[in-house]
This record gives sequence, structure tokens and C-alpha cells, in this order.
Amino acid sequence: MKITALIPEDLIEEVKKATGGKNITESLIIALKAYLAHRKIDYLIDQVQKESLQFNEDYTAYGIRKINRNR
Repeated sequence: MKITALIPEDLIEEVKKATGGKNITESLIIALKAYLAHRKIDYLIDQVQKESLQFNEDYTAYGIRKINRNR
């Protein structure tokens, strides 16, 4: 998809250096994917803070090894 956006040149140059992209398009794709990945991680952190993880009482290292060996 083609998009026209007014982005300051100094910001574009900084993104190109930070991402190591071959051109503006590749650099922006890398930066946007990284941004979205960080947002997803932040969302998961927020979810865990609201309701912490609880493990089954039977959850042990021995039990997990047994499951993995039976695969």
C-alpha cells in the first residue's frame, strides 16, 4: 500500500541508522514491527500485573520432564 506521510527528515535518518534498513521503506517496516512487538509485550505485562499467573499445584520440574519425554 502506498502512503504519503510528512515525516521530518532527521527522524527518518535516525530510524534508518537505528534499524539498518536498506532504504526508507525497509527501515520504517522494521521500526513499525519492533514498535508493535513492544506494545504487545507491554500489554501482556499489564495483564499479568492485573491478574498474576497461577500454576497448578502438580506443576513440577519432574512432571514437565516426564511430559516432554513422552512426546
